[in-house]
Amino acid sequence: MLTLQFSAQDLARTRFGHSPLWEVVTSVEALKDPGGKPLHLGWARETRAALPAVDLSLLFALVPIPTLYVPSFLTPVPQTESPSLEQELAVLTATPAETVRADLALLDGPLPAPLVALHRDPAGELARLADQVLAYWEVALRPHWSRIRRLVEGEILYRARSIAHGGAAELFAELHPQVSWSDDTLRVRHRYYEATRTLDGGRGLVLVPTVFVWPGVFSQSTPPRQPGLVYPPRGIATLWERPRDRAPDALAALLGRSRAGLLAELDSPASTTELAARTGMPAPTVSHHLTTLRAAGLAVSHRTGRTVLYLRTPLGEALLAGGATP
Repeated sequence: MLTLQFSAQDLARTRFGHSPLWEVVTSVEALKDPGGKPLHLGWARETRAALPAVDLSLLFALVPIPTLYVPSFLTPVPQTESPSLEQELAVLTATPAETVRADLALLDGPLPAPLVALHRDPAGELARLADQVLAYWEVALRPHWSRIRRLVEGEILYRARSIAHGGAAELFAELHPQVSWSDDTLRVRHRYYEATRTLDGGRGLVLVPTVFVWPGVFSQSTPPRQPGLVYPPRGIATLWERPRDRAPDALAALLGRSRAGLLAELDSPASTTELAARTGMPAPTVSHHLTTLRAAGLAVSHRTGRTVLYLRTPLGEALLAGGATP
């Protein structure tokens, strides 16, 4: 178990970030061990068939199965809310040689040939690693990035509402089954890792929702690196497969089949365009129904950049559940 002790300043500086490089690393794990991440099995089959005939040996060697440890230089906590992959690769390729070698020394057993070369020539091999990450990204993640990004943006919106409603206690209480919070202390149940850390210096914790980390969590807490917690976003089950009609018949009779169906889809935040694609309804029709649901207090909207995301309210949750008190 990892135990992280917070100060008031640490809580004040806790924030969210989304890392394309973390998605790359955790998706490689899902690709190499699809049985351990069955939610992504369809994606793994499609990606494996589409991967180009290029050398990905260094990237794949850095993500062993079982994945007990990934060298930390490959999994930096995002320095901003939403860095681009190119920005993260710039940080990666600038990693000092001594840091690369120190991280590789934490791997169990003898190093495979690609990592021996990395240990011998960190600067040259990091540049090669960046090229491999980009080649992998183009096939494995870029075609799905808008979907992944919308799910993560919705997760951050939902958690922001949790903080506004119940503070850090509510945020961490619902974050993940392996995560718990009490007495200014965050506990993360890791099977093979145990440590107690004090978040000194008021650096806070960066929460990094990542779709391919499902069903587990990863953490980074070894000084002097920025502490981070990587966890799957809420609504992850909707990422690849979305049932078209999940509204109860009684609710459909009350609201109409289309509005009830849209309310059922809003278990995670979604845009008008995404809802139109899911349901097959024209976007103007979806927009009209969402306006009605919002006016009735069953949904709320929030602008993220150029996108407006919709989410069920507690009243909408209760109505969908069958009339329980919100």
